[in-house]
Amino acid sequence: MGHDTVERPNLSFGRIEGPERGTPYARYARLDELHSLQHPLSEAPAELSFIVTTQVMELLFGLLRHEWTLAQRALRADDLPGALAALRRGTHVQDVLVESWDLLATLTPQEFNSFRPLFGEASGFQSAAFLHLEFLLGNKNPALLNMYGDSPETRAELTAALRSPGLYDDALALLARRGLAVPGTVSEQRYRADETVAAAWRRVYTEPEHAGLLPLAEALLDVAERVTRWRQRHLAAVKRAMGGKPGSGGSSGLTWLRRSAEQDVFPELWAIRDGL
Repeated sequence: MGHDTVERPNLSFGRIEGPERGTPYARYARLDELHSLQHPLSEAPAELSFIVTTQVMELLFGLLRHEWTLAQRALRADDLPGALAALRRGTHVQDVLVESWDLLATLTPQEFNSFRPLFGEASGFQSAAFLHLEFLLGNKNPALLNMYGDSPETRAELTAALRSPGLYDDALALLARRGLAVPGTVSEQRYRADETVAAAWRRVYTEPEHAGLLPLAEALLDVAERVTRWRQRHLAAVKRAMGGKPGSGGSSGLTWLRRSAEQDVFPELWAIRDGL
């Protein structure tokens, strides 16, 4: 009798009036609201999958930004274990992001074309959450802020990210505080590889007195590798679904995605491996 009581879940939660009714789980995760956000514009069977995948990716972008921001705070506080923990959690988010392309991986041109004209100029390129991640990675471009002229709060948030140190900037600042010579400037332009930074990371990998920073180097490379995987999966999915046609947002489609996939994040961590 007692064992059965322990095993049996609670099925009664009391009656709640108003918008907060439902199970505690539904209220906590706001499930009614969440499941009300999918509004296909056509009867095409594949469109719902496209919308849900897009929304899942957006949620994961927000979660990844949360983890990278925590990593930045830890780096600034010289809390290396805290930074590594946040970066590790972030790599799990990145893994799910990469695998989320599976939901669209077999989308045929006919399936995609059945609803593509309905979203007009909408493009994932316009995602403010994704652009914030790009800025945190050092892939900065002030011109992209022009997309948010009618969204002053979003533009202000992205402007702040553009002008602030990115994740790699904070990692390099920690190296400087540990006695390694690296530039201390924060740019509003795309990060460019620097031989001084490469020399600093080379010392981390080869000099015992700096070996304590090696886990940070490898954690950052874990991040960078997953960024490349994401871009490659994006390229493959677009190539399969629409070929070389121009992107809906006006980009050059495959050309732009291929160029993006070829650009290494945190480039010095890749370059020094030739000589290790």
